[in-house]
Amino acid sequence: MSLLKKLFGSKKEIKILDYQSFWNWFLKNEKAYYSSVKKGQDVDSHFLSHLMPKLQQLNPQFYCLTGMINDDVAELVITPEGDIKTIVFVEDLIAAAPALPNWKFTALKPATGLSGTVINMDGFEFGEDNLSFVSTRQEEYPDEIEITLIHNNYTEEAKTTIANGSLIYLDNGLGEMDTVTLIDSIKVTGPSSEFPETIPIVKLKDYLIWREKEFIEKYKSTAYDSSNDRFAVLEARDENGHLVLATINQDILAWDGKASHPWMMIIEIKFDGSANNGMPDDTTYQLMNEFEDQLSEKLKDADGYLNLGREIHSGIRTIYFACKEFRQASRTTSLLIHQYLESLDISYDIVKDKYWMSMNRFRQSSL
Repeated sequence: MSLLKKLFGSKKEIKILDYQSFWNWFLKNEKAYYSSVKKGQDVDSHFLSHLMPKLQQLNPQFYCLTGMINDDVAELVITPEGDIKTIVFVEDLIAAAPALPNWKFTALKPATGLSGTVINMDGFEFGEDNLSFVSTRQEEYPDEIEITLIHNNYTEEAKTTIANGSLIYLDNGLGEMDTVTLIDSIKVTGPSSEFPETIPIVKLKDYLIWREKEFIEKYKSTAYDSSNDRFAVLEARDENGHLVLATINQDILAWDGKASHPWMMIIEIKFDGSANNGMPDDTTYQLMNEFEDQLSEKLKDADGYLNLGREIHSGIRTIYFACKEFRQASRTTSLLIHQYLESLDISYDIVKDKYWMSMNRFRQSSL
């Protein structure tokens, strides 16, 4: 067998376990990959098809882009494709990258600038010559940043193409970070009497910076202490007769400072409740309580993390945290989930939700 290996070669698959092992693997191949990017030939087959499986061993939400930024330097951009909870892990991966003379490693798609950036898609052009915007403020939600993009050639028949192209233009022009963190909602439409005055798209960046500065100034000292709050136990049946139980902090839902904690982390723990009307057995219930208690100990009120409550329904326990920031919330939750891999099926997501609309159904006296 050893002779056959010598004759035909044996290449052991490298397992990517952490950021360091990824970059060690990259270093062994970087010259060939650089040559492929520089020549612009077969980049997918000679580089990206090798890179992506390694990246996604680290995190299935890691994606990448590459290209030359000048005659001598190739850039590798790692992107979570807008997934908020993954941003911190992309940043951590790039922070661990080696310094190489012919490579620039970038976390998230960088901004190319709204002026001068043009996207062409399916016969439509997207740029400063045919895009403008308006911002809508609602009295009930004054801190929401709602942007409507106006494309001069918008038609109902092409609305999907125009929406996609406009959002790609925005993603490139503003950069991925600003697009996903500074804007709460985006709509795309065409010229209308509803919008008699629009703003040139190149002014969007300045507008967002102004609104973000205003927001930070307004809420920078806002905090909440839930130690004396009341948690209401809500019980109902769904349309199929399955039991729904929720334990919700009703006091905090009446707080007028919700927007100071604009990131909603939603954690789901799946379990087999088929033998118990969709509810967990005692052992699982104890484990879930232990997990939540440990997470609440790590993510404290005083540090900007508010445990709003939990719901159990049809084999899923859902836990809601409102957070002042998303990076440490994501990193802490992911690490704790790792400790329970053998005993609980846990996943989580983080979304922008300044007014905690995820909790709207719990604002009543019953489900």
